Amino acid sequence: MTNKTRIALKLAYIGDRYHGFQIQQNAHAIESEIFASLENNNIVNDTKESRYSRAARTDRGVHASGQVIAFDTSTSFGDSLPRIINHDLPDDIWVWAYAEVPSVFDARRDAVRRDYRYYLYDQGYNVPDMKESSRLFTGTHDFSNFARKMEGVVRTINRIEVCERDGFVIIDVSAPSFLWNMVRRIAAALEQVGAGFQDSGWIRELLDPKRHPVHQGIHPAPAHGLVLQSVAFKGLEWIEDEYSKRLMRNAFMNARIRHATMNAIYSGL
Repeated sequence: MTNKTRIALKLAYIGDRYHGFQIQQNAHAIESEIFASLENNNIVNDTKESRYSRAARTDRGVHASGQVIAFDTSTSFGDSLPRIINHDLPDDIWVWAYAEVPSVFDARRDAVRRDYRYYLYDQGYNVPDMKESSRLFTGTHDFSNFARKMEGVVRTINRIEVCERDGFVIIDVSAPSFLWNMVRRIAAALEQVGAGFQDSGWIRELLDPKRHPVHQGIHPAPAHGLVLQSVAFKGLEWIEDEYSKRLMRNAFMNARIRHATMNAIYSGL
């Protein structure tokens, strides 16, 4: 029997061109590109046999700087593993760190914290009111009004912070786990407060479905503003690849320059 090593990878990606992270039929997903690279380099031959797991399922158009996956492999590349995988990845997906993990490691179940950031273009929002209302989300609540499905809707938010930077209102949210679209719905609710359409009392009612019965809930904010910043695990030490990190940062900078240029063009029309 071939000895297997369990590997965790830390990924970053720009989600614009993809229909989400999770592989799916008749749609271009980020996992499709990752699986292809793993198979091309004989790192993984079958994802089921490798006991593949992911830390999060980001939606269409959502980005990440710290997504995590894990799998079993009988191939050893050592510190060159991220670069080998990146060689067969498109230029908007990068592996930038890896770790050897216990055989029982599961990227989803073993995560102790997930950190998301939402970038909301500042259209003159009342940020102090948004900060005040954001504090209501901390702790354990029934998030029925911030969920698409009505089962298993109780979640605990450890931290939420709102700040202004470079023309954006930035919303940072940390929790052990999130519901589908939950962060985008929180961002949309805080935008309503910032725009003056709602107040903190409305947020309190949304977090108490007995006072505010669930109908259609909150429509999520656009996907392009959301980033999966990081996923935390106890006792996991990452080996980072500096070359891959430089490629990633250069690509992010090029994207930033392009969008800043297009913003200037649109402003002049």
